[in-house]
Amino acid sequence: MAKSAIIFFDGVCNLCNGAVQFVIKRDRHDAFKFASLQSDFAKKTLSNSALKVAHGDSLVLLENGKLYEQSNAVLRIAKKLPDLWPLLYVFIIVPPFLRNAIYRWVARHRYQWFGKQNQCWVPTTELKSRFLD
Repeated sequence: MAKSAIIFFDGVCNLCNGAVQFVIKRDRHDAFKFASLQSDFAKKTLSNSALKVAHGDSLVLLENGKLYEQSNAVLRIAKKLPDLWPLLYVFIIVPPFLRNAIYRWVARHRYQWFGKQNQCWVPTTELKSRFLD
């Protein structure tokens, strides 16, 4: 099996934490590892990148040495999930400026709509190995 991809997420965002738990539940082959954007690992790994959105405003996927963010990250994650989830990848044909505008609109309102935690979500003991500090 190929090396795990890493999903970087806003660790205090309820929507983001829910998305991570959604992926974990469906990721039968452990294709993904996870790191909160607030972690030292994320700061070190992403410090030299030219990401358009920084400071926890975007979901970031590191796959095969390449970084994807916003809607590109979401669609690439869906593509690696089982069952019918890869069908969502068809939305890659929608121009990125449209997809990312919708992504940024949801991201801007995520705390208002879904809430925010005071600290990053702590994975259970059995999931701990999938999270990078």
